[in-house]
Amino acid sequence: MTNIDLFILDGLITAGYFAILALSLNIEYGYSGLIDFGKAAFFALGAYTSAILTTNGFPAPLAVLMAMAVAGLGGLAISIPAIRVRSDYLAIITLVFAETIRVILKNESWLAGGVLGIRGIPPMIDLRSISYDTHLIGQAVFVLILFTIFATAGWLLTNSPFGRILRAIREDELASSVYGKNNTAAKAVVFGVASAMAGAAGSFYSQYVGFVSPDLLILAITLQIWIMSILGGPATILGGLAGALLVTSISRGTRILKDFLNLPLDANNLMFILTGALLVLVVTFKPTGILKEGRVRSVRR
Repeated sequence: MTNIDLFILDGLITAGYFAILALSLNIEYGYSGLIDFGKAAFFALGAYTSAILTTNGFPAPLAVLMAMAVAGLGGLAISIPAIRVRSDYLAIITLVFAETIRVILKNESWLAGGVLGIRGIPPMIDLRSISYDTHLIGQAVFVLILFTIFATAGWLLTNSPFGRILRAIREDELASSVYGKNNTAAKAVVFGVASAMAGAAGSFYSQYVGFVSPDLLILAITLQIWIMSILGGPATILGGLAGALLVTSISRGTRILKDFLNLPLDANNLMFILTGALLVLVVTFKPTGILKEGRVRSVRR
């Protein structure tokens, strides 16, 4: 493979991990109407938990499970006081939570490595002893299998009777409570499940790139995830994948264009312009996203 081929393949792998993260946001926002501006916090909690465990000799599968548990419990803990307030206050609370976690990880050098983060994280699948090309191909197959598993779990959840409760909460929370549904419990459960999914994405991503740092918690990461969700279709299972592929293609494509064309713009600035223009077009002409919410197909009567 050429360097460009490896660059594109690495981008597809990265898009796969962020697609899992965008899927977790779709379950919260698209199906439940919960606005989570702290998504990067649960992503980072999973990444740091996995990094700390694997660099201290714990097996990678156990690290993933612990990352999901820590992120899920963190999501459940923040959801208990947060989901009782209006959606705009929920957004503020989750945003403050993410910033709090970032400050803690940035300053706790004895545990989280401080501003330098944690390096030398062993990958779950390491084929570099054969060749780097084979390693990337194996990672691509692995992330495809992972997304399929999480997408199937998301489909089963959103098409179950519990999923119908989530849609009812999204459309009219008062009407849902009138019919005897426990809205608070349902929102807490979906917040915990989606946070655990984000933690898993962070765990697998940290094992792929080999390091973690407080940069995983910056607001730009959360905004990027939201853009992926809105572009692909918030109330869809595959919308996160479509959005992640789009945003990653624009990000990587502008870097390639910079090498081949004498552009008067920096690659990052061009990426922001193209992403913003695409977001405006999609919101204007396809407000539901590229993929449209389908009919509910119950998996159990």
